[in-house]
Amino acid sequence: MALEEYRQDMETCCRCSACKFIPFENVKGFANVNVCPSIGRYNFHAYSGGGRLGLGVAMLDKEIGLSEKLLEVVYNCQMCGACDVSCKYAMDMEVLEPINEMRIECVEQGRTLPVFEKIMASLRKKGVTPVAGGSRGDWLDGLHVRDCTKEKVDVIYHVGCRTRLDRGMWNVARATLSLIQNTGVSVGIAGARETCCGGRAYEIGYKADFLTQAKKNMATIRASGAKTLVTGCAECYHAFKVLYDRFGLKQGLEVLHSTEYLARSIGEGTLKPRKKVDLSVTYHDPCHLGRLGEPYVHWHGKQIPGHIRLFNPPKEFRRGTFGVYEPPRTVLRAVPGLSLTEMDRIKEYAWCCGAGGGVRESNQELASWTARERVREAEATGAEAIVSACPGCEKSLKEAVRGRKSRLKVYDVVELVERAIS
Repeated sequence: MALEEYRQDMETCCRCSACKFIPFENVKGFANVNVCPSIGRYNFHAYSGGGRLGLGVAMLDKEIGLSEKLLEVVYNCQMCGACDVSCKYAMDMEVLEPINEMRIECVEQGRTLPVFEKIMASLRKKGVTPVAGGSRGDWLDGLHVRDCTKEKVDVIYHVGCRTRLDRGMWNVARATLSLIQNTGVSVGIAGARETCCGGRAYEIGYKADFLTQAKKNMATIRASGAKTLVTGCAECYHAFKVLYDRFGLKQGLEVLHSTEYLARSIGEGTLKPRKKVDLSVTYHDPCHLGRLGEPYVHWHGKQIPGHIRLFNPPKEFRRGTFGVYEPPRTVLRAVPGLSLTEMDRIKEYAWCCGAGGGVRESNQELASWTARERVREAEATGAEAIVSACPGCEKSLKEAVRGRKSRLKVYDVVELVERAIS
């Protein structure tokens, strides 16, 4: 959909500022009332969801051009979707989608950021987005696993660029693969031939490149015979489950996050965490796994003309309610000795880690500030560690912990399950 097709959504914004805060009934104190990192950092309306919608209307009406200031506002957004779900607590309108369309419009008009062009050059040439150094297949050294580009498999484990190009994340990838193998299924990987899911390309406005990647990946999956894809990367999960479905490319593929697969396996008894792990933790909901990870809702109909927004047939809006929230918590509660304490902002109203939307690459200061805010919130729980289920979140939170000289440890859910089983 083009930006023009979201005109009424953008014009519906009444500037109530709900996009800036968690709903009042969820507020537990002044310190953690904000939900949008961008407006929280810059404290000027243009940097909020509603502010960006106003700019979108002005773009359509040619009242403003793609100035450097507009690009600054458009790209200083983690695309975490918090503004969208907070608005939809009471409203039936899209907030995140038109903001994404603004980025697509910028790219189509040749007004993007040099750092994003560099990322896309790598994607087009190598099939990966440059998130760190390293080689695409080195994480596999010493492991024995089927090659899904050459053999038929039931399950594909998609590692993701953030994990396989970052040596610090390899232990999580190896542990995840080992746990899947322990359940007895026929699992395969693409190894060095694995290509990016394309999700990051879409979020920074490169829709055509996203579609190219999606089609390549689905061709590989179809050829392998796999019916299920498992990934431990929340961004990849969002791409495969939500974006591929939105653009009609998912083709019946079952997409599971590693925590969903582990929760299912523990429930079926194929994985049994028995060893005690004495640790108090708090869980950070990744944006792409939580509010952005709920299934895509297909709707075909039309809006009934009038001042009140009515649709025929009734339109169901994605409000973040059905994201992946319970599986990681179920897995953590299944680990003997582990105690879980929640932060103030959780599930669909969780605070972002700061890594998404290209902000980590284009504005490290905003990304770091966002992560430090989350670590501050985690410290207040009294937990010994903050646990997440996304390599981007883990990396951001680890850097923030070091920056704050915090006592917190940072883990992936998979690492704690491995400790309880091995």
